[in-house]
Amino acid sequence: MAAPPALLQPLSLRGVTLKNRMVVSPMCQHSAVDGIAQDWHLVHYGKFALGGAALVLTESTAVTSDSRVGFADLGIWDDDHIPGLRRIADFIHANGALFGIQLAHAGRKAFSEPLWEGGRPLSVEALDASGLDWCRVGPSAIAASPEWSVPDVLTLEAISEIKEAFVQAARRADAAGADVIELHFGHGYLLASFLSPHSNKRSDAYGGSLENRMRLAVETAREVRAACPEGKPLFARLSCLDGAEGGWDMEDSVALAEALKEVGVDVVDCSSGGLSEATRRSNVPRGIGFQVPFAEEVRARTGIATQAVGIILTPEQADAVVAEGRADLVALGREMLRTPYWPAEAARALGCAETFEPWPLQHREWLAKRQGALERLDKAD
Repeated sequence: MAAPPALLQPLSLRGVTLKNRMVVSPMCQHSAVDGIAQDWHLVHYGKFALGGAALVLTESTAVTSDSRVGFADLGIWDDDHIPGLRRIADFIHANGALFGIQLAHAGRKAFSEPLWEGGRPLSVEALDASGLDWCRVGPSAIAASPEWSVPDVLTLEAISEIKEAFVQAARRADAAGADVIELHFGHGYLLASFLSPHSNKRSDAYGGSLENRMRLAVETAREVRAACPEGKPLFARLSCLDGAEGGWDMEDSVALAEALKEVGVDVVDCSSGGLSEATRRSNVPRGIGFQVPFAEEVRARTGIATQAVGIILTPEQADAVVAEGRADLVALGREMLRTPYWPAEAARALGCAETFEPWPLQHREWLAKRQGALERLDKAD
């Protein structure tokens, strides 16, 4: 019997096994209340498990109340957040998928509008008027763009507190049933802003040389790894290029991936950009699968497993990424929103499901009957 296509083969990482190589990318929903997951999140994430994804990753989930991308983002800074996340985890597990929680601190890019309201930074006046906790912090007093307020510069004591916030968030993620924890080191958020020489002008142990600029990311990963069960995989999402001339580049990403591998990170999730408004019009050309080469290079040069993401559209394209050894996992976001059953459809497209076996039991018979009816109509014609 022939082996299944690479996209449909399982992958074991530490103590868990992904049933295939298809992952749902983190996508902010701006629908939480005080950081607590709502029914929207259960339906949003749950449908991807029904559709056959191996791993469903949450949106950017804030490790402190004042580090959210927006006021309605998910949070994991308090034990009160655990039950809502556990409810999602239980449903995802019951439907054959793994659940991952992405831990993040938005740093100098904290508190923006929901995307459907424009996604612009909330003004200092609006934030003060909200009466809620808010703060924008960074390695240096450099705003992400003219639209953003200048962040407060983090002291060494504050840096230690943030590392501890990630550790406590990881423990809560474990209590909430997360099979995988992902650390967000990309897209211009706090840890990414320490990495780039454009946003980090510090002269202490956390700035200057590449080793120093990587220090916070590596220390955070090391401490989170120590706080997690040995069998739980740890992912790290990187912007492999920040897209600005003289900024963070592939050589830096390879060095960071090597350091993260040494402290126990299992998968590098390879994205790009997001450091500032200018990098939206960066020198990172966009196109079909444009970030796959980043995952390929990190994997080839460090030996760490990688996850490719970015305009991956078809099952054939995704399968080729894995089959050719360019990445171990393929993450899809917008395609999963368009077609939550994308993984099930991929199994049929790649010739591994003549029936509707990949679909939930409750759906199979209805789909099979419809298929039979369509085939009879074709014969009648």
